[in-house]
Amino acid sequence: MYKSLLSVGGLTLLSRAAGFLRDIMLGAILGAGLLADAFVVAQRLPNHFRAIFGEGAWNAAFVPTYSRVLQGEGIGGARLFSGQIFVGLLLSQLALLALALAFTPTLIDLLAPGFRDDPEKFKLTVTLTRITFPYLMFITLVTLQSGALNAHGRFTAAAFTSVLMNLSVMAFLAIAFLFPNAGAAAAWGLTVSGVLQLALTSFAAWRAGILERFAWPSMTADVKRFLTMLGPAVIGSAGIQIALFADTIFGSMLPTGGPSSIYYAERIYQLPLGVIGIAAGTVLLPQMSRLLAAGKPDAALHAQNRTMALSLALTAPFFVAFIMIPDFIMRGIFLRGAFTLDAAEGSAAVLSAYGFGLVAIVLVRSAIASFQAEGDTRTPMMISLTAVGINIALKLVLFKPWGAVGLASATAAGAWVNLVLLAFFALRRGSMKFDLVLWKTATCVSVASCALSFFALLAAHPAQRLAETIGRFPYVVELLLLGCGGALVYGIILIAGLHVSGVKLRRSVPASDKIFEPVEGA
Repeated sequence: MYKSLLSVGGLTLLSRAAGFLRDIMLGAILGAGLLADAFVVAQRLPNHFRAIFGEGAWNAAFVPTYSRVLQGEGIGGARLFSGQIFVGLLLSQLALLALALAFTPTLIDLLAPGFRDDPEKFKLTVTLTRITFPYLMFITLVTLQSGALNAHGRFTAAAFTSVLMNLSVMAFLAIAFLFPNAGAAAAWGLTVSGVLQLALTSFAAWRAGILERFAWPSMTADVKRFLTMLGPAVIGSAGIQIALFADTIFGSMLPTGGPSSIYYAERIYQLPLGVIGIAAGTVLLPQMSRLLAAGKPDAALHAQNRTMALSLALTAPFFVAFIMIPDFIMRGIFLRGAFTLDAAEGSAAVLSAYGFGLVAIVLVRSAIASFQAEGDTRTPMMISLTAVGINIALKLVLFKPWGAVGLASATAAGAWVNLVLLAFFALRRGSMKFDLVLWKTATCVSVASCALSFFALLAAHPAQRLAETIGRFPYVVELLLLGCGGALVYGIILIAGLHVSGVKLRRSVPASDKIFEPVEGA
Protein backbone atom coordinates (compact mmCIF):
# COMPACT_ATOMS: atom_id res chain seq x y z
CA MET A 1 0.00 0.00 0.00
CA TYR A 2 2.88 2.33 0.75
CA LYS A 3 4.13 1.96 -2.82
CA SER A 4 0.64 2.65 -4.18
CA LEU A 5 0.24 5.67 -1.89
CA LEU A 6 3.52 7.16 -3.08
CA SER A 7 2.63 6.37 -6.70
CA VAL A 8 -0.72 8.14 -6.46
CA GLY A 9 0.81 10.96 -4.41
CA GLY A 10 3.65 11.37 -6.92
CA LEU A 11 1.31 11.55 -9.89
CA THR A 12 -0.98 13.88 -7.98
CA LEU A 13 2.05 16.03 -7.20
CA LEU A 14 2.81 16.11 -10.93
CA SER A 15 -0.78 17.15 -11.52
CA ARG A 16 -0.52 19.89 -8.90
CA ALA A 17 2.72 21.12 -10.48
CA ALA A 18 0.89 21.33 -13.81
CA GLY A 19 -1.97 22.97 -11.93
CA PHE A 20 0.39 25.59 -10.55
CA LEU A 21 1.54 26.41 -14.07
CA ARG A 22 -2.08 26.58 -15.18
CA ASP A 23 -3.06 28.88 -12.30
CA ILE A 24 -0.03 31.07 -12.89
CA MET A 25 -1.17 31.43 -16.52
CA LEU A 26 -4.73 32.14 -15.37
CA GLY A 27 -3.52 34.72 -12.87
CA ALA A 28 -1.24 36.44 -15.39
CA ILE A 29 -3.83 36.43 -18.21
CA LEU A 30 -7.16 36.74 -16.38
CA GLY A 31 -5.91 38.54 -13.25
CA ALA A 32 -8.35 38.81 -10.33
CA GLY A 33 -11.09 40.92 -11.91
CA LEU A 34 -14.35 40.50 -13.78
CA LEU A 35 -13.14 37.90 -16.29
CA ALA A 36 -11.50 35.79 -13.58
CA ASP A 37 -14.61 35.99 -11.35
CA ALA A 38 -16.81 34.76 -14.22
CA PHE A 39 -14.51 31.83 -15.04
CA VAL A 40 -14.16 30.85 -11.37
CA VAL A 41 -17.93 30.49 -11.00
CA ALA A 42 -18.33 28.81 -14.42
CA GLN A 43 -15.81 26.09 -13.62
CA ARG A 44 -17.03 25.72 -10.05
CA LEU A 45 -20.60 24.76 -10.93
CA PRO A 46 -19.83 21.51 -12.81
CA ASN A 47 -17.15 20.72 -10.24
CA HIS A 48 -19.67 21.06 -7.40
CA PHE A 49 -22.03 18.61 -9.10
CA ARG A 50 -19.12 16.33 -9.96
CA ALA A 51 -18.19 16.11 -6.29
CA ILE A 52 -21.80 15.28 -5.38
CA PHE A 53 -22.54 12.69 -8.07
CA GLY A 54 -19.00 11.69 -8.93
CA GLU A 55 -15.94 11.37 -6.74
CA GLY A 56 -17.44 11.44 -3.27
CA ALA A 57 -20.71 9.55 -3.61
CA TRP A 58 -19.80 7.15 -6.37
CA ASN A 59 -16.52 6.07 -4.85
CA ALA A 60 -18.06 5.59 -1.42
CA ALA A 61 -20.77 3.31 -2.83
CA PHE A 62 -19.08 1.84 -5.89
CA VAL A 63 -15.66 0.69 -4.65
CA PRO A 64 -16.84 -1.50 -1.71
CA THR A 65 -19.69 -3.00 -3.80
CA TYR A 66 -17.43 -3.63 -6.79
CA SER A 67 -14.87 -5.29 -4.49
CA ARG A 68 -17.53 -7.62 -3.11
CA VAL A 69 -18.78 -8.54 -6.59
CA LEU A 70 -15.20 -9.15 -7.75
CA GLN A 71 -14.54 -11.35 -4.71
CA GLY A 72 -17.73 -13.38 -5.14
CA GLU A 73 -18.38 -13.51 -8.90
CA GLY A 74 -15.01 -12.89 -10.48
CA ILE A 75 -14.03 -10.45 -13.21
CA GLY A 76 -17.00 -11.30 -15.45
CA GLY A 77 -19.56 -10.38 -12.81
CA ALA A 78 -17.61 -7.24 -11.89
CA ARG A 79 -17.52 -6.07 -15.53
CA LEU A 80 -21.26 -6.62 -15.91
CA PHE A 81 -21.99 -4.78 -12.67
CA SER A 82 -19.83 -1.79 -13.65
CA GLY A 83 -21.42 -1.76 -17.12
CA GLN A 84 -24.91 -1.46 -15.66
CA ILE A 85 -23.81 1.38 -13.42
CA PHE A 86 -21.99 3.10 -16.32
CA VAL A 87 -25.12 3.14 -18.50
CA GLY A 88 -27.31 4.39 -15.67
CA LEU A 89 -24.82 7.10 -14.84
CA LEU A 90 -24.54 8.21 -18.48
CA LEU A 91 -28.30 8.56 -18.83
CA SER A 92 -28.61 10.58 -15.60
CA GLN A 93 -25.78 12.89 -16.63
CA LEU A 94 -27.30 13.53 -20.06
CA ALA A 95 -30.56 14.55 -18.37
CA LEU A 96 -28.72 16.83 -15.92
CA LEU A 97 -26.73 18.42 -18.76
CA ALA A 98 -29.88 19.16 -20.76
CA LEU A 99 -31.48 20.86 -17.75
CA ALA A 100 -28.35 22.85 -16.96
CA LEU A 101 -27.98 24.15 -20.53
CA ALA A 102 -31.67 25.08 -20.73
CA PHE A 103 -31.76 26.90 -17.39
CA THR A 104 -28.23 28.29 -17.04
CA PRO A 105 -29.32 31.89 -16.23
CA THR A 106 -31.57 30.57 -13.45
CA LEU A 107 -28.70 28.44 -12.16
CA ILE A 108 -26.43 31.48 -11.99
CA ASP A 109 -29.17 33.48 -10.25
CA LEU A 110 -29.42 30.78 -7.60
CA LEU A 111 -25.71 30.15 -7.05
CA ALA A 112 -24.15 33.55 -7.75
CA PRO A 113 -26.96 36.05 -7.04
CA GLY A 114 -24.55 38.95 -6.61
CA PHE A 115 -23.60 38.76 -10.30
CA ARG A 116 -27.04 40.07 -11.40
CA ASP A 117 -25.95 43.53 -10.25
CA ASP A 118 -23.26 43.51 -12.96
CA PRO A 119 -24.94 42.64 -16.31
CA GLU A 120 -21.62 42.17 -18.10
CA LYS A 121 -20.30 39.75 -15.48
CA PHE A 122 -23.61 37.85 -15.40
CA LYS A 123 -23.79 37.43 -19.18
CA LEU A 124 -20.17 36.29 -19.36
CA THR A 125 -20.70 33.78 -16.52
CA VAL A 126 -23.74 32.27 -18.28
CA THR A 127 -21.76 31.88 -21.50
CA LEU A 128 -18.75 30.27 -19.82
CA THR A 129 -20.95 27.94 -17.72
CA ARG A 130 -22.62 26.58 -20.85
CA ILE A 131 -19.17 25.77 -22.19
CA THR A 132 -17.87 24.11 -19.01
CA PHE A 133 -20.92 22.12 -17.88
CA PRO A 134 -20.45 19.16 -20.29
CA TYR A 135 -17.19 18.51 -18.41
CA LEU A 136 -19.34 17.11 -15.59
CA MET A 137 -20.64 14.24 -17.72
CA PHE A 138 -17.20 13.15 -18.90
CA ILE A 139 -15.45 13.45 -15.53
CA THR A 140 -18.19 11.52 -13.71
CA LEU A 141 -17.73 8.59 -16.09
CA VAL A 142 -13.99 8.91 -15.53
CA THR A 143 -14.58 8.66 -11.78
CA LEU A 144 -16.50 5.40 -12.16
CA GLN A 145 -13.77 3.82 -14.31
CA SER A 146 -11.12 5.10 -11.90
CA GLY A 147 -12.93 3.36 -9.04
CA ALA A 148 -12.80 0.04 -10.91
CA LEU A 149 -9.11 0.52 -11.71
CA ASN A 150 -8.36 1.39 -8.08
CA ALA A 151 -10.22 -1.71 -6.86
CA HIS A 152 -7.76 -3.76 -8.93
CA GLY A 153 -4.78 -1.91 -7.45
CA ARG A 154 -4.20 0.09 -10.65
CA PHE A 155 -3.82 3.75 -9.71
CA THR A 156 -1.59 5.28 -12.38
CA ALA A 157 -4.07 6.11 -15.15
CA ALA A 158 -6.68 7.48 -12.75
CA ALA A 159 -4.10 9.64 -10.97
CA PHE A 160 -2.82 10.99 -14.29
CA THR A 161 -6.22 12.23 -15.48
CA SER A 162 -5.95 15.56 -13.67
CA VAL A 163 -2.59 16.17 -15.36
CA LEU A 164 -4.43 16.00 -18.69
CA MET A 165 -6.95 18.54 -17.43
CA ASN A 166 -4.24 21.03 -16.51
CA LEU A 167 -2.34 20.51 -19.76
CA SER A 168 -5.52 20.98 -21.79
CA VAL A 169 -6.43 24.27 -20.08
CA MET A 170 -2.88 25.56 -20.54
CA ALA A 171 -2.89 24.59 -24.22
CA PHE A 172 -6.12 26.48 -24.80
CA LEU A 173 -4.84 29.50 -22.86
CA ALA A 174 -1.80 29.51 -25.14
CA ILE A 175 -4.12 29.97 -28.15
CA ALA A 176 -6.53 32.31 -26.35
CA PHE A 177 -6.22 34.81 -29.20
CA LEU A 178 -8.43 32.47 -31.26
CA PHE A 179 -11.34 32.86 -28.79
CA PRO A 180 -13.56 35.82 -27.83
CA ASN A 181 -11.63 36.12 -24.54
CA ALA A 182 -9.19 34.14 -22.39
CA GLY A 183 -12.01 32.97 -20.12
CA ALA A 184 -13.71 31.23 -23.05
CA ALA A 185 -10.40 29.60 -24.01
CA ALA A 186 -9.89 28.25 -20.49
CA ALA A 187 -13.51 27.02 -20.38
CA TRP A 188 -13.14 25.09 -23.64
CA GLY A 189 -9.84 23.66 -22.38
CA LEU A 190 -11.64 22.31 -19.30
CA THR A 191 -14.39 20.60 -21.32
CA VAL A 192 -12.01 19.10 -23.87
CA SER A 193 -9.95 17.72 -21.00
CA GLY A 194 -12.97 15.68 -19.92
CA VAL A 195 -12.95 13.88 -23.26
CA LEU A 196 -9.22 13.22 -22.97
CA GLN A 197 -9.54 11.87 -19.42
CA LEU A 198 -12.35 9.49 -20.37
CA ALA A 199 -10.28 8.20 -23.30
CA LEU A 200 -7.34 7.57 -20.96
CA THR A 201 -9.26 5.63 -18.28
CA SER A 202 -11.19 3.66 -20.92
CA PHE A 203 -7.94 2.60 -22.58
CA ALA A 204 -6.40 1.69 -19.20
CA ALA A 205 -9.45 -0.39 -18.25
CA TRP A 206 -9.39 -2.14 -21.66
CA ARG A 207 -5.70 -3.00 -21.30
CA ALA A 208 -6.32 -4.35 -17.81
CA GLY A 209 -9.19 -6.49 -19.06
CA ILE A 210 -11.74 -4.83 -16.79
CA LEU A 211 -13.53 -2.49 -19.20
CA GLU A 212 -17.22 -2.53 -18.34
CA ARG A 213 -19.65 -4.72 -20.33
CA PHE A 214 -22.39 -2.29 -21.26
CA ALA A 215 -25.79 -3.51 -20.09
CA TRP A 216 -29.14 -1.92 -19.37
CA PRO A 217 -29.44 -1.37 -15.61
CA SER A 218 -31.51 -4.00 -13.84
CA MET A 219 -32.31 -4.30 -10.15
CA THR A 220 -29.98 -7.14 -9.27
CA ALA A 221 -28.96 -7.70 -5.65
CA ASP A 222 -25.62 -5.98 -6.30
CA VAL A 223 -27.25 -2.96 -7.95
CA LYS A 224 -29.76 -2.70 -5.08
CA ARG A 225 -26.90 -2.82 -2.58
CA PHE A 226 -25.07 -0.13 -4.54
CA LEU A 227 -28.14 2.14 -4.69
CA THR A 228 -28.81 1.61 -0.98
CA MET A 229 -25.29 2.83 -0.24
CA LEU A 230 -25.42 5.56 -2.89
CA GLY A 231 -28.38 7.48 -1.41
CA PRO A 232 -26.73 8.40 1.90
CA ALA A 233 -23.40 8.92 0.11
CA VAL A 234 -24.98 11.44 -2.28
CA ILE A 235 -26.57 13.28 0.64
CA GLY A 236 -23.28 13.23 2.53
CA SER A 237 -21.33 14.54 -0.46
CA ALA A 238 -24.07 17.06 -1.14
CA GLY A 239 -23.69 18.31 2.41
CA ILE A 240 -20.06 19.18 1.83
CA GLN A 241 -20.93 20.78 -1.50
CA ILE A 242 -23.72 22.82 0.09
CA ALA A 243 -21.03 24.54 2.13
CA LEU A 244 -19.05 25.20 -1.06
CA PHE A 245 -22.21 26.42 -2.79
CA ALA A 246 -22.58 28.83 0.12
CA ASP A 247 -19.04 30.08 -0.56
CA THR A 248 -20.02 30.71 -4.21
CA ILE A 249 -23.23 32.50 -3.21
CA PHE A 250 -21.59 34.71 -0.58
CA GLY A 251 -18.50 35.23 -2.74
CA SER A 252 -20.64 36.56 -5.60
CA MET A 253 -21.71 39.37 -3.27
CA LEU A 254 -18.13 40.45 -2.60
CA PRO A 255 -16.60 43.31 -4.59
CA THR A 256 -15.10 42.34 -7.95
CA GLY A 257 -12.03 40.23 -7.26
CA GLY A 258 -13.48 38.57 -4.15
CA PRO A 259 -14.35 35.22 -5.80
CA SER A 260 -10.95 35.24 -7.48
CA SER A 261 -9.07 35.75 -4.21
CA ILE A 262 -10.89 32.73 -2.76
CA TYR A 263 -10.11 30.70 -5.88
CA TYR A 264 -6.35 31.38 -5.90
CA ALA A 265 -6.07 30.67 -2.17
CA GLU A 266 -8.03 27.44 -2.65
CA ARG A 267 -5.65 26.37 -5.40
CA ILE A 268 -2.73 26.56 -2.97
CA TYR A 269 -4.33 24.78 -0.03
CA GLN A 270 -5.66 22.10 -2.40
CA LEU A 271 -2.04 21.07 -3.05
CA PRO A 272 -1.55 19.06 0.16
CA LEU A 273 -5.20 18.04 0.11
CA GLY A 274 -4.81 16.55 -3.36
CA VAL A 275 -1.31 15.12 -3.02
CA ILE A 276 -1.75 13.71 0.47
CA GLY A 277 -5.39 13.58 1.56
CA ILE A 278 -7.02 12.41 -1.65
CA ALA A 279 -4.13 10.08 -2.46
CA ALA A 280 -4.45 8.51 0.99
CA GLY A 281 -8.20 8.10 0.63
CA THR A 282 -7.88 6.71 -2.90
CA VAL A 283 -5.48 3.98 -1.78
CA LEU A 284 -6.89 3.33 1.71
CA LEU A 285 -10.58 2.78 0.87
CA PRO A 286 -10.10 -0.14 -1.57
CA GLN A 287 -7.33 -1.54 0.65
CA MET A 288 -9.51 -1.54 3.77
CA SER A 289 -12.46 -2.86 1.74
CA ARG A 290 -10.39 -5.82 0.52
CA LEU A 291 -9.00 -6.60 3.97
CA LEU A 292 -12.42 -6.44 5.64
CA ALA A 293 -13.95 -8.56 2.88
CA ALA A 294 -11.16 -11.08 3.49
CA GLY A 295 -11.91 -11.14 7.24
CA LYS A 296 -8.79 -9.24 8.36
CA PRO A 297 -10.02 -6.27 10.46
CA ASP A 298 -6.72 -5.89 12.37
CA ALA A 299 -4.82 -5.52 9.09
CA ALA A 300 -7.35 -2.89 7.96
CA LEU A 301 -6.80 -0.86 11.14
CA HIS A 302 -3.05 -1.28 10.74
CA ALA A 303 -3.22 0.14 7.21
CA GLN A 304 -5.36 3.06 8.37
CA ASN A 305 -2.99 4.03 11.20
CA ARG A 306 0.04 4.00 8.91
CA THR A 307 -1.76 6.06 6.30
CA MET A 308 -2.84 8.64 8.88
CA ALA A 309 0.69 8.82 10.32
CA LEU A 310 2.23 9.44 6.93
CA SER A 311 -0.52 11.94 6.01
CA LEU A 312 0.08 13.88 9.23
CA ALA A 313 3.86 13.98 8.74
CA LEU A 314 3.53 15.27 5.17
CA THR A 315 0.76 17.79 5.88
CA ALA A 316 2.22 19.57 8.92
CA PRO A 317 4.82 21.69 7.06
CA PHE A 318 2.12 23.00 4.71
CA PHE A 319 0.00 23.92 7.72
CA VAL A 320 2.87 25.91 9.22
CA ALA A 321 3.64 27.61 5.90
CA PHE A 322 0.02 28.65 5.31
CA ILE A 323 -0.19 30.17 8.78
CA MET A 324 3.25 31.78 8.98
CA ILE A 325 4.14 32.95 5.44
CA PRO A 326 0.95 33.12 3.30
CA ASP A 327 1.97 36.48 1.84
CA PHE A 328 5.33 35.09 0.66
CA ILE A 329 3.53 32.15 -0.95
CA MET A 330 0.99 34.19 -2.89
CA ARG A 331 3.53 36.79 -4.04
CA GLY A 332 6.07 34.19 -5.10
CA ILE A 333 3.60 32.11 -7.11
CA PHE A 334 1.13 34.57 -8.63
CA LEU A 335 2.52 38.13 -8.58
CA ARG A 336 2.97 38.82 -12.29
CA GLY A 337 1.02 40.14 -15.25
CA ALA A 338 -2.56 41.06 -14.37
CA PHE A 339 -2.21 39.66 -10.83
CA THR A 340 -1.43 42.67 -8.64
CA LEU A 341 0.10 43.06 -5.17
CA ASP A 342 -3.35 43.88 -3.74
CA ALA A 343 -4.70 40.63 -5.20
CA ALA A 344 -1.81 38.71 -3.63
CA GLU A 345 -2.43 40.24 -0.21
CA GLY A 346 -6.16 39.48 -0.40
CA SER A 347 -5.54 35.86 -1.36
CA ALA A 348 -2.87 35.49 1.36
CA ALA A 349 -5.37 36.40 4.08
CA VAL A 350 -7.81 33.80 2.75
CA LEU A 351 -5.03 31.17 2.54
CA SER A 352 -4.09 31.74 6.18
CA ALA A 353 -7.70 31.18 7.25
CA TYR A 354 -7.93 27.99 5.20
CA GLY A 355 -4.65 26.83 6.73
CA PHE A 356 -6.19 26.38 10.19
CA GLY A 357 -8.38 23.60 8.82
CA LEU A 358 -5.78 21.91 6.62
CA VAL A 359 -4.81 19.03 8.92
CA ALA A 360 -8.47 18.18 9.54
CA ILE A 361 -9.37 18.33 5.85
CA VAL A 362 -6.52 15.95 4.96
CA LEU A 363 -7.23 13.43 7.75
CA VAL A 364 -10.97 13.33 7.03
CA ARG A 365 -10.28 11.22 3.93
CA SER A 366 -8.59 8.55 6.04
CA ALA A 367 -11.15 8.74 8.87
CA ILE A 368 -14.16 8.36 6.61
CA ALA A 369 -12.70 5.13 5.20
CA SER A 370 -13.50 3.53 8.59
CA PHE A 371 -17.18 3.64 7.67
CA GLN A 372 -17.15 3.40 3.87
CA ALA A 373 -14.96 0.29 3.85
CA GLU A 374 -17.68 -1.47 5.87
CA GLY A 375 -20.39 -0.27 3.50
CA ASP A 376 -21.70 2.31 5.98
CA THR A 377 -22.41 5.56 4.15
CA ARG A 378 -25.20 6.71 6.48
CA THR A 379 -23.03 7.62 9.48
CA PRO A 380 -20.61 9.81 7.49
CA MET A 381 -23.67 11.41 5.86
CA MET A 382 -25.15 12.44 9.21
CA ILE A 383 -21.80 13.69 10.47
CA SER A 384 -21.20 15.62 7.27
CA LEU A 385 -24.60 17.32 7.45
CA THR A 386 -23.95 18.30 11.07
CA ALA A 387 -20.57 19.80 10.17
CA VAL A 388 -22.08 21.60 7.18
CA GLY A 389 -24.81 23.09 9.33
CA ILE A 390 -22.20 24.54 11.69
CA ASN A 391 -20.10 25.65 8.71
CA ILE A 392 -22.95 27.58 7.08
CA ALA A 393 -24.03 29.11 10.38
CA LEU A 394 -20.50 30.43 10.88
CA LYS A 395 -20.43 31.77 7.31
CA LEU A 396 -23.58 33.77 8.01
CA VAL A 397 -21.98 35.22 11.14
CA LEU A 398 -18.49 35.87 9.75
CA PHE A 399 -19.23 36.90 6.16
CA LYS A 400 -20.21 40.50 6.84
CA PRO A 401 -17.37 41.49 9.23
CA TRP A 402 -14.55 39.46 7.60
CA GLY A 403 -15.61 38.95 3.97
CA ALA A 404 -13.70 36.23 2.09
CA VAL A 405 -11.57 35.49 5.18
CA GLY A 406 -14.74 34.78 7.16
CA LEU A 407 -15.90 32.22 4.57
CA ALA A 408 -12.54 30.44 4.70
CA SER A 409 -12.50 30.48 8.51
CA ALA A 410 -15.94 28.86 8.61
CA THR A 411 -14.72 26.16 6.21
CA ALA A 412 -11.75 25.42 8.50
CA ALA A 413 -13.99 25.18 11.57
CA GLY A 414 -16.42 22.88 9.75
CA ALA A 415 -13.55 20.57 8.77
CA TRP A 416 -12.49 20.13 12.40
CA VAL A 417 -16.08 19.41 13.49
CA ASN A 418 -16.30 16.78 10.74
CA LEU A 419 -13.02 15.09 11.72
CA VAL A 420 -13.70 15.08 15.46
CA LEU A 421 -17.16 13.55 15.01
CA LEU A 422 -15.90 10.92 12.55
CA ALA A 423 -13.10 9.90 14.91
CA PHE A 424 -15.42 9.83 17.94
CA PHE A 425 -17.98 7.49 16.37
CA ALA A 426 -15.34 5.35 14.62
CA LEU A 427 -13.43 4.85 17.88
CA ARG A 428 -16.61 4.04 19.78
CA ARG A 429 -17.64 1.31 17.32
CA GLY A 430 -14.10 -0.09 17.02
CA SER A 431 -13.63 0.68 13.32
CA MET A 432 -10.75 3.02 14.20
CA LYS A 433 -8.06 2.44 16.80
CA PHE A 434 -5.02 4.68 17.33
CA ASP A 435 -1.84 2.70 17.95
CA LEU A 436 1.41 3.65 19.71
CA VAL A 437 3.32 4.39 16.52
CA LEU A 438 0.67 6.89 15.39
CA TRP A 439 0.91 8.69 18.74
CA LYS A 440 4.72 8.74 18.58
CA THR A 441 4.61 10.06 15.02
CA ALA A 442 2.13 12.79 15.99
CA THR A 443 4.41 13.88 18.86
CA CYS A 444 7.47 14.05 16.59
CA VAL A 445 5.50 15.98 13.97
CA SER A 446 4.37 18.49 16.60
CA VAL A 447 7.94 19.13 17.77
CA ALA A 448 9.20 19.50 14.18
CA SER A 449 6.31 21.86 13.36
CA CYS A 450 7.17 24.11 16.33
CA ALA A 451 10.78 24.29 15.13
CA LEU A 452 9.58 25.10 11.62
CA SER A 453 7.38 27.92 12.97
CA PHE A 454 10.33 29.52 14.76
CA PHE A 455 12.41 29.20 11.59
CA ALA A 456 9.72 30.94 9.52
CA LEU A 457 9.43 33.70 12.12
CA LEU A 458 13.18 34.33 12.30
CA ALA A 459 14.11 33.78 8.66
CA ALA A 460 11.35 35.71 6.87
CA HIS A 461 12.97 39.17 6.88
CA PRO A 462 16.55 37.97 6.20
CA ALA A 463 15.24 35.97 3.24
CA GLN A 464 13.41 39.04 1.98
CA ARG A 465 16.53 41.23 2.21
CA LEU A 466 18.71 38.61 0.54
CA ALA A 467 16.21 38.22 -2.31
CA GLU A 468 16.19 41.99 -2.86
CA THR A 469 19.98 42.03 -3.26
CA ILE A 470 19.74 39.43 -6.03
CA GLY A 471 17.45 41.69 -8.00
CA ARG A 472 15.69 39.34 -10.45
CA PHE A 473 12.47 37.63 -9.39
CA PRO A 474 12.78 38.64 -5.72
CA TYR A 475 9.39 37.22 -4.68
CA VAL A 476 10.20 33.84 -6.18
CA VAL A 477 13.66 33.81 -4.61
CA GLU A 478 12.43 34.66 -1.10
CA LEU A 479 9.81 31.91 -1.30
CA LEU A 480 12.40 29.38 -2.47
CA LEU A 481 14.78 30.36 0.33
CA LEU A 482 12.11 29.96 2.99
CA GLY A 483 10.71 26.78 1.44
CA CYS A 484 14.02 24.98 1.06
CA GLY A 485 15.35 26.11 4.44
CA GLY A 486 12.11 25.19 6.18
CA ALA A 487 11.98 21.77 4.54
CA LEU A 488 15.52 21.08 5.74
CA VAL A 489 14.76 22.13 9.32
CA TYR A 490 11.49 20.18 9.47
CA GLY A 491 12.97 17.07 7.84
CA ILE A 492 16.03 16.88 10.10
CA ILE A 493 14.07 17.32 13.32
CA LEU A 494 11.29 14.92 12.28
CA ILE A 495 13.70 12.17 11.23
CA ALA A 496 15.73 12.62 14.40
CA GLY A 497 12.58 12.48 16.51
CA LEU A 498 11.30 9.34 14.80
CA HIS A 499 14.69 7.69 15.30
CA VAL A 500 14.85 8.58 19.00
CA SER A 501 11.26 7.45 19.62
CA GLY A 502 11.87 4.13 17.86
CA VAL A 503 9.79 4.69 14.72
CA LYS A 504 11.23 4.12 11.29
CA LEU A 505 9.96 4.51 7.76
CA ARG A 506 10.15 1.22 5.92
CA ARG A 507 10.98 1.05 2.23
CA SER A 508 10.20 -2.65 2.02
CA VAL A 509 6.45 -3.00 2.53
CA PRO A 510 5.17 -6.37 3.69
CA ALA A 511 1.85 -7.84 2.67
CA SER A 512 0.14 -6.28 5.63
CA ASP A 513 0.77 -2.87 4.04
CA LYS A 514 2.91 -1.49 6.83
CA ILE A 515 4.14 2.04 6.47
CA PHE A 516 5.61 2.84 9.88
CA GLU A 517 6.91 0.19 12.19
CA PRO A 518 8.55 0.36 15.62
CA VAL A 519 12.20 -0.58 15.82
CA GLU A 520 12.62 -3.91 17.53
CA GLY A 521 13.18 -3.49 21.21
CA ALA A 522 11.83 0.04 21.26
